[in-house]
Amino acid sequence: MAAQWFIWGWLAAVAIVFISAAAWLHPRMPERYVHVHVWLLLLPGAAAAAGWIGAGNAEAGPWRFDAVSWLVAVYISLLSWVIQRFAVRYLHGDRAYRRYFSLLTWTVSAASLTWASGDMRLVAVCWGLPLMGLVALTALKKEWRPAQFVARQMAVVFSLSWLAVVIAAVWLGTAAGEWQLASALSAERLARLDAWERAVMNGLLILAAIIPAGQWPFHRWLMESAVTPTPVSAVMHAGLVNAGGLLLWRFSPLFSGTGAHIALFVISFCSILIGMGISLVQADYKRQLVASTMAQMGVMLVQCALGAYGAAVVHLVLHGLFKATLFLQSGSVVPRIGRPGFQRGSGSWQGGLLLGVLLGVSFWFASPNEPARLLSALLLGASAAVAWGRLADFREGRWMGLAAVAVLAFGSETVRHQFLTLLGQGEATVFVPPAAFEWTVGVLFAMAALTAAWLANRRTSALAVRVYMHLVHLGEPRPAAMEAHPRYLASYLKEGMAHE
Repeated sequence: MAAQWFIWGWLAAVAIVFISAAAWLHPRMPERYVHVHVWLLLLPGAAAAAGWIGAGNAEAGPWRFDAVSWLVAVYISLLSWVIQRFAVRYLHGDRAYRRYFSLLTWTVSAASLTWASGDMRLVAVCWGLPLMGLVALTALKKEWRPAQFVARQMAVVFSLSWLAVVIAAVWLGTAAGEWQLASALSAERLARLDAWERAVMNGLLILAAIIPAGQWPFHRWLMESAVTPTPVSAVMHAGLVNAGGLLLWRFSPLFSGTGAHIALFVISFCSILIGMGISLVQADYKRQLVASTMAQMGVMLVQCALGAYGAAVVHLVLHGLFKATLFLQSGSVVPRIGRPGFQRGSGSWQGGLLLGVLLGVSFWFASPNEPARLLSALLLGASAAVAWGRLADFREGRWMGLAAVAVLAFGSETVRHQFLTLLGQGEATVFVPPAAFEWTVGVLFAMAALTAAWLANRRTSALAVRVYMHLVHLGEPRPAAMEAHPRYLASYLKEGMAHE
């Protein structure tokens, strides 16, 4: 009973935020109220943090919380607060100033409700609400044709993802005779499904997951989403594109066929190659971040394909914090000449390579039978080598930076281990990849890295030039999604002259 009070307290905090967002739409509400509204966003986060610490697993009606649900609620609430605090000044003076805050609040609140839902019908309804909120945020710039074009394209693909979740949820609930997600995904009820039914449902889950994540072949909407204002981009890349990993985690007992996992890996691996390639050749900084999101979401889905859902959840949280920071500081990305504390060319790649090899091998030997352990070891080693090279470029603060990276790595590994323990307590068996599948994934990643290094050292070769031009083409938006000079500025000028 006490645990249920934590859920109702969190729902009450969400309701207060909803009401606050609705009140902000009233034209007579003073602008200083935006500061009150932004501080109210901390209420759901505080309630979720209290539930995470004191409630554990809890159910109340159609709502169900576990460690991951509480964590996601804390993460979304605090991230929304940071982004909206940034938007208070960044969006000031925009015609849709009030609507931005209301839609941002409603979008992130709907995302939190999705992962707090224990009823599949509620999950199906809530899945599409934050996606449609993102479409509405993109379409707020009504005078700008590229924004309207991108909003329409997003609405089409997001509707397809929403429809896939609705069909899968209704189908599973009808076949299992149970609408509570935990009960419907029990081993006894899943045994009632035929093999072809599970295969089709897994295909629907893959489709629903890869579209918001901007994966190939649905990556075009993500490449063109740079038209959105920076706070909207931060919410998009820090929260909503990550939803596919959480969806597959929630339905992981159903998503357990080897064929489905191989299909998810192929799509994700292609997306990683395309996203990383575009981020390396794209000149626009914001599009570089967009392309890197595509690649990082591919890595997250590869982790899901290998059954490493704990690692995937940690990845999406850390990616959200990292990418939100990059987007919010994108206005300061142009380097200032003479800025102290930075020195190019001082990095030691030999030391970074040695550190990466030692960490990767040690991490893998610690638990070689754990799902996706080999991939995690490769990524850890590569990240350590890159981080060492970056930190070595700084004259001051390099050891403090290295210590911060080590603390974050230790913390993320601790949380990942807790999630792994939580997933092991489920009634249905989570997918365990065959050893051959996992080794194939590791070999493909290593081959891709070696190929990229080979092309980088032969930039003037015919093959490198062809690859470069193809990646540039993939990263460029369609003509309707861009303008050399925003035409709506001319209408603003005319209106300003008319008022003088």
